[in-house]
Amino acid sequence: MRSTDMDPPDPLHLFEGYGVEVEYMIVDDGTLSVRAVADELLKQVGGGYEMEVERGPLAWSNELALHVIELKTGGPAVSLAGLGDTFQHQLSEVHDLLSPMEARLLPTGMHPWMDPEVELRLWPHENNTIYRTFDRIFDCRGHGWANLQSTHVNLPFANDEEFGRLHAAMRLVLPLIPGLAASSPFVDAKASGFLDSRMEVYRSNAKRVPSVMGLVIPEPVFTRAEYEEGLLGAIYEDLAPLDPDGVLHHEWVNARGCIARFDRMTIEIRVIDVQECPEADLAVTAAIVEVVRALVEEAWSSTRQQQKWDERELAAIFLDSIRDADGTIVENRRFLDAWGYPERGRARLRDVWQYLIETLLTPNPLYDEWEPTLSLFLEQGCLARRIAHAAGDAPSRDELFEVYDRLADSLRSGQLFRGA
Repeated sequence: MRSTDMDPPDPLHLFEGYGVEVEYMIVDDGTLSVRAVADELLKQVGGGYEMEVERGPLAWSNELALHVIELKTGGPAVSLAGLGDTFQHQLSEVHDLLSPMEARLLPTGMHPWMDPEVELRLWPHENNTIYRTFDRIFDCRGHGWANLQSTHVNLPFANDEEFGRLHAAMRLVLPLIPGLAASSPFVDAKASGFLDSRMEVYRSNAKRVPSVMGLVIPEPVFTRAEYEEGLLGAIYEDLAPLDPDGVLHHEWVNARGCIARFDRMTIEIRVIDVQECPEADLAVTAAIVEVVRALVEEAWSSTRQQQKWDERELAAIFLDSIRDADGTIVENRRFLDAWGYPERGRARLRDVWQYLIETLLTPNPLYDEWEPTLSLFLEQGCLARRIAHAAGDAPSRDELFEVYDRLADSLRSGQLFRGA
C-alpha cells in the first residue's frame, strides 16, 4: 500500500534520511468505539476526498480502514530529533477538527473491543479499487486487516551493496522489536494471551496466499535482482489467478515485517506497535534505528555473518516475543551473541534492551529527548505490560474503558502512560 514518499532526485545513502508514519484510530468521544470518518476529516483540510493531504512537514492520509488516520513525514527527515514535537503539534490540529464531530484519537496497536465483522468501513474514494481487491481476495473483515495500527520506519539505501547490509541488519532486529514496542494486549474486550496481539493477527491475515506474508521475517535475499525475481516474483505468481488484472502487482503487496521499497530506495520496518504519544513513538523508533545502525556498522558481527541467519530460526524467536514481549526468555545463545550481550546463559528481552539502550542510546547526544520513554520502559516494561497492569487480569468493559480513556488522554496531552 502507499506510505511515506521518499523518492529524492538522488538516492540517499544509509541513515541519511528517515521516513516515519504513525497510524491512529478515530473513536467516539464518549464511548471510544471506532468512528469511520477519516474521509470527512481529510476533506476538511484538503477540500475533497483525497487520501493524502500535505500539511507542512507532515502529510495526513488514510489506507484501507475508514476509522484510521495516518500522519507521516512528507519526505525524508534529516534527523529524528524534534519529530515527536512535530507530530504532537499536528495531532492537536487533528483533535481540534474531530471535536465538532464528537470524536477523538486513540493510540496503541489495536482497538480493545472493535468488532471488525460489523464495524469495518473501507475507504470508498481514491484508489478504492486496490482496497476492494484486497477485500475480495483476503476478506478484510478481520482484526488482521481492520484493527491494527503501527509505526512504520523507512531507512534509505543507495545501491545493492547498501541494500544487502541494511536488509541483513533489519531481519536480525525484527524479533527484538515486540520486546520494546508491544502495545496491544486486549482484543474482543479481553486479554488475548499476547502482549503484541497486533502482530499475532497480522501474521495470518494473508493465509489464502501464504507467500504474501511468509514467516514475517524475510528470506535471506540481499540483492535487488534476487528480491524482485525470487521473493516478489513468487508473490505475483501466486496472486495472479486471484488478481488477473494485476491490481496488486506492486512491491507494497509484500507484507513481511520489513519490505524493500525500490520505488523510493528504502526498506520499511512494519512491526512496531503505536505507542501512547508521539514522544514515545519517536523514542522507540530511535532505539530501533540505533540498533539497526550498529549492526550495519558491524559492531558485533560482520554483514556476512548476519546474512547467514535463516528466517525460520529468527521467526521462532519472533513468535515468542509477540507473546511475551519484554518478558520473553531468549534461549538462543547465538542470537544473544549477535548483539554482544555479555551475560551467559539465557536472557529476558527487557534485559537485552537495557544493555542495548545503555550501550548505544545513552552516549547519543539526542538521548535526553528519548530518555523519559526508555527509562519508563526499563522501570515498568513495554506499553502492553503497563496497559495490562492497569486493567487487571480480567477487566470488565467499564474497567477497560477507563484504561483506554486514559490512553486517549495521554495521546492528546502528549504524556507518557504509567501502568501504576
